[in-house]
Amino acid sequence: MPYPRRIIIDTDPGQDDAVAILLALGSAELEVAGITAVAGNVPLALTEKNARKICELAGRPDIKVFAGAVRPLMRALVTAEEVHGQTGLNGPQLPEPDMPLQDRHAVDFLVETLMREESGSITLCALGSLTNIALALVREPRIAPRIREIVLMGGGFFEGGNVTPAAEFNIHVDPHAADIVFRSGVPIVMMPLDVTHKALTTAQRIDAIRNLGTGVGDAVAAMLEFFERFDEEKYGTDGGPLHDPCVIAYLLRPDLFAGRNCNVTVETASELTMGMTVVDWWGVTNRPANALVMRDIDADGFFELLTQRLGRL
Repeated sequence: MPYPRRIIIDTDPGQDDAVAILLALGSAELEVAGITAVAGNVPLALTEKNARKICELAGRPDIKVFAGAVRPLMRALVTAEEVHGQTGLNGPQLPEPDMPLQDRHAVDFLVETLMREESGSITLCALGSLTNIALALVREPRIAPRIREIVLMGGGFFEGGNVTPAAEFNIHVDPHAADIVFRSGVPIVMMPLDVTHKALTTAQRIDAIRNLGTGVGDAVAAMLEFFERFDEEKYGTDGGPLHDPCVIAYLLRPDLFAGRNCNVTVETASELTMGMTVVDWWGVTNRPANALVMRDIDADGFFELLTQRLGRL
């Protein structure tokens, strides 16, 4: 299918979500048909506002932003202000957005767009919990075969979890939604912690972004310096993992990543392992593959791509 590739970004910004949105908006190969916000890193009232702040930072107030689910399907909302700060975008001082929030609910927008557009023309880029996408699939099952693919950041296998010993944050926030998505039959590309923990925001990589000498470069550098402090202390690394931009980078340069087709199931019953992604990496079950699970990344190539595209904004 020729470029530009049409995408909808479902997100809960979050500094790494913000960088992913900027990467998409700086890439002519992608056409952002809309951004749907979900509660996750911070509550919905902040995630939808943060999405609009980032669009304005990129000079794209024309992008339509829709607010979606205020909480997970069956569990209380868990947020991550200790990582992202009270606003979700701590670091730079970004002005309050002027562009309006759209009146339609994000789930309405997802269903109506997928039913209206040519089948297979829309890719969903899931950067947060999967609540909005699961609600859309439940409300209108006919959208499932119309989705080109879902590329998501979530889960882990060899790396385990980052919010519990077993679970990665995005899946842990709404494991029941994740279960619906992984059972949907939609082609899925999964960017787990196994990949994102190899994409570290080292001082040298942040300096390269700051040296762009632009408002976007300055803001992203400030975001990443705030964002990485939590993981640097937690993991003892130079820099923190840059999770969500891996989703967008895959659409631009799939050659930067390597993985294999696996069966992935999501734990929804055990409190001990709630939200664990059970990845059959070694093919020890008879369950059919339902996701292309990435394990490796060319981190230098990834940050070169990111810096180049941010430089276009």
